[in-house]
Amino acid sequence: MKNHKNLFLAQRLISGDPKAYDLLMDSYYQNLCAYVQSLCHDHSMAEDIVQNVFVKVWVKRKKINPDLSIKSYLYKSVYNEFINQYRKNKPVIYLEKKYFEAIDLVVDIEPEELESLIKLMNIEIENLPSKCKEIFLMNKKEGLTHTEISEYLNISVKTVEGHITRAFKILTEKLGTKMEAVLFLLFNFNKQNRQTSLR
Repeated sequence: MKNHKNLFLAQRLISGDPKAYDLLMDSYYQNLCAYVQSLCHDHSMAEDIVQNVFVKVWVKRKKINPDLSIKSYLYKSVYNEFINQYRKNKPVIYLEKKYFEAIDLVVDIEPEELESLIKLMNIEIENLPSKCKEIFLMNKKEGLTHTEISEYLNISVKTVEGHITRAFKILTEKLGTKMEAVLFLLFNFNKQNRQTSLR
């Protein structure tokens, strides 16, 4: 039944039916904004990205494949738009290239799976040993360097590195090769914004 509705909506959209476009907006706009906001942590940017995608969908509606899921098409489109905006607005440094290599691996994952991976990451971070979690979040979420953490907590840099390595090991065991990509989605915007403000 869903496939039939999907096909009918796609065909109406391809033919230029504005009501089909309005229905698409009503059905997915808010959820897409929430999804993008979970990636960029910026409500205004999320809305801009989703609006850009809907404009492109209308302009390029004749190229839509009616046999493909419109929902997946929209989610992948806003995800790709998010990546494009990020690359455009931020200087790509060496470590960031590593993140992009990782994140490109999950572009084709269904949105629901990506959301579940992000939730799983949050759960597993919460389950880390307390000191390990504290140091890991100071590094990944707050963007503090190993030296800054060692000075703040009055412990050696080697101890900081040990806790972070342990956290990576535990999270990799739980999430596998997608771990770095999910970490990027959760924390890299905060880290990049801090680094930019310090320049």
